[in-house]
Amino acid sequence: MPLPLESPLRAVRDLFRMRWAPGGAVIGVCWVLSGCQSPQEYREEANEVAYGIIEEKQLEGLGETEEFTIEQPAETLRDRLLIEQDLPRVGPASMGTNALEPTEHWPEDDYLEDDREGRPESVPPLELEGQSLTLTLNEALLVAARSNREYQTQKETVFRSALELDLERYQFDTMFAAPLEAEIGGQGTDNGHVANARESAGGSVSRQLKQGALLTSQIALDLTQLLTQGAGSSLGLLADASIEVPLLRGAGRWVVTEPLKQAERNALYAIYNFENFKRRFAVDVAARYLGVLQQLDQVDNAEENYRSLVTSSRRAQALAIEGRLPEIQVDQALQDELRARNGWISAQQQYASALDDFKILLGLPTDAAVSLDRDTLEVLAASVRAALPSVTQVDDKESNSTTVPAADDPINLKQPSPEDRGPMEMDSEVAIVLALENRLDLRVAEGGVFDAMRKVAVAADGFLPEFTLFAEGSVGERRSLGSSSSDDAEVRIDRGSYRALLRMDLPLERTVERDAYRNRLIDVEDAVRNLQGLEDRIKLEVRSQLRTLLESRESLRIQAQSVTLAERRVDSTGILLRLGRAEIRDVLDAQDSLLSAQNALTAALVNYRVAELRLQSNLGLLEVNEEGLWQEYQPGKL
Repeated sequence: MPLPLESPLRAVRDLFRMRWAPGGAVIGVCWVLSGCQSPQEYREEANEVAYGIIEEKQLEGLGETEEFTIEQPAETLRDRLLIEQDLPRVGPASMGTNALEPTEHWPEDDYLEDDREGRPESVPPLELEGQSLTLTLNEALLVAARSNREYQTQKETVFRSALELDLERYQFDTMFAAPLEAEIGGQGTDNGHVANARESAGGSVSRQLKQGALLTSQIALDLTQLLTQGAGSSLGLLADASIEVPLLRGAGRWVVTEPLKQAERNALYAIYNFENFKRRFAVDVAARYLGVLQQLDQVDNAEENYRSLVTSSRRAQALAIEGRLPEIQVDQALQDELRARNGWISAQQQYASALDDFKILLGLPTDAAVSLDRDTLEVLAASVRAALPSVTQVDDKESNSTTVPAADDPINLKQPSPEDRGPMEMDSEVAIVLALENRLDLRVAEGGVFDAMRKVAVAADGFLPEFTLFAEGSVGERRSLGSSSSDDAEVRIDRGSYRALLRMDLPLERTVERDAYRNRLIDVEDAVRNLQGLEDRIKLEVRSQLRTLLESRESLRIQAQSVTLAERRVDSTGILLRLGRAEIRDVLDAQDSLLSAQNALTAALVNYRVAELRLQSNLGLLEVNEEGLWQEYQPGKL
């Protein structure tokens, strides 16, 4: 009876079950014992291993652990905005992997489900005001840590390094294998057609020792049976073991485990690099957030300037009608009014562009209705005023002083007073020492030097002759299709086969090894230069950031005084114009100076705050948790 074409494997399996129950039982038992898992179970197992390694390396490198996951929440803020604001999108992928439909042969449907185990919670519930969302700075940091694409990529890099380490550790685990075979054959003879079958089950164990020895053992069980001519059968059983031991080249724990040691260090470096990234990223988010608010403040200043110039041009036209102002000055006022309108429109568009760029940084749709908390600048100004009271408070008595030195009196150029320094404006020597002690990328660079030196020693090992001891022994016999009528195999130690081999390869030709060794020495020099370059860049960054702090502090003082003077100048020129003692150009210049001073004051305020954050990041002292929120460094409390 012919086998059904639509299910030949099932028919063969049923045939074996009926005709060769013992062999079928062997295969069935081996299949059960192999412990086959589903793709979902393998994924969950990989997660457990990788997260365990990450926690281990966090504790080793940072002295503490924190929650870590590469899983994406089922609902992100991006998803909410796309749905609740009815924004256009390309397709299901725009809403994340949980919105995708399984493709053909997709291995695990649960992976695409919203309630998949391991998915973190979405961002903290943020209330939409109507159809718009207003984000505070802390909320922006939270959203960025969960939605920014580069942030997610950096986390996945850490996860991948953990998996790579797991693979290297696996090379020194005991490895098991269980091959199974089922074979049917036939041959025509003078006495008719002879058909036979063979089932084979086996198991092997191997172990690579860290000292270099490789141990291997296996056992194989064969059952061969004639399907015709009396249905004879034969059982085969073979067991063997071998050991391979390098004695010179490739011998020694330090050579054999070099890939494992490098993978261990790479996983630690990945933790360091991610911590560095978190610090830089948090500062970038804050800088961009404050930069958008700075643009918004410029819109407000431009609008106020526009309104003032409209008022000035109307006043000029009224004075011209009364014959108290030449027509040319009226035209000047109208021209400045037009320029002010153009500046106002331009400021609005620059703000919109900055806000769209910031949405991209947060991982949000650019067409989403999102705004930032305008009160943040006021809070920032209050905190800076509290930290720098002598800088931000303008002394009206000093500015109105009638005591003026003679023109030929000596000019005393005062340097910025160290007494006015903010809390982060420390001496450069102190700051550099803190940076060299706490910068994690410097630890990576230092590790790179020692990694390169280890590889030199490994490369030098390649010059040694190969001198390897190999030994093996086996007992029993295998059975094939042609031995179905043979007697069962006997397992007798006295009839086993044994052999030993001593293999030696003299170092007559080592061109490849020679060049590799020279390259590894160059790698050491390169790693040292990288370390030196990073050390110098760190010092440069710290010193530059301290200069930026000082410059921003003095700019705050200057611009605060400038705004006060500009406001007074606008008021006085307006009065003098009405009295006929000033020209319209004086009023327009005063108004332009006020706009510039207002924008410069906001810029100095933002620059000082961002410089404080960047300095803490450059010192390696800004702590950022798994949610993306920071804990600032408090001088004197380290």
